[in-house]
Amino acid sequence: MMKKLICFFFLSIPMLCFAQIEENTSVVSSNYLEDQIYLGLHYNLLGDKPNAVFQRNFSYGLQLGLIRDIPLTTNGRVALGIGLGYAVNSYYSNIISTKANGMISYQFAEDDFDYNRSKFQTHSLELPLEFRWRNATRNRYKFFRMYSGLKFNYNFSNLSKLVTDAGKTSFSNSDIEKFQYGLMLNVGYNTFNLHLYYALSDFMKDNTVLDTGESLSLKPLRIGLIFYLL
Repeated sequence: MMKKLICFFFLSIPMLCFAQIEENTSVVSSNYLEDQIYLGLHYNLLGDKPNAVFQRNFSYGLQLGLIRDIPLTTNGRVALGIGLGYAVNSYYSNIISTKANGMISYQFAEDDFDYNRSKFQTHSLELPLEFRWRNATRNRYKFFRMYSGLKFNYNFSNLSKLVTDAGKTSFSNSDIEKFQYGLMLNVGYNTFNLHLYYALSDFMKDNTVLDTGESLSLKPLRIGLIFYLL
């Protein structure tokens, strides 16, 4: 039920804005484009995690890309956005990943386990598909925007890393899903815009479990800022 409510929230808001656009808005002579380059910084949360698992350190994410702006109205206030970008995401937690003889195992760190950092890290190609509304005009450079839609990720590098006083270990983690997707909402005014992303797909593959037998599906939730340039 909660998942359906979140999906409805992400997808319905821009449609409500579109329905409220006045027919007598000023029309410019030709279409123009907005917000074709994006740059974002966000914090990564992990949902659906086992009770014994908690996050620690700063789980950061960066995104950068280009978007093709496709106006749907003559005044350019309503548009579609199709993009291609790069993202790096780190998820710090008390999940300890180890690999031996080609097998990967997971456990949550007990209080007496001494370590500095443990994380999953992904490097991704991302494809955002946006429904875009803004109250911009050709001569107005500061305006409200509300962009909502889907984002698809292809993780071309999936890593597990562990740092202890004795040293660092890392390996390519095949249990992390290569293809992931979710809902996104970017809303704000002028330079500063809030970025929200809610994963619809699992972060880990279906058969991934802790050593206790608990499922380790995980669903990322990202909250941060996104900046747009022409």
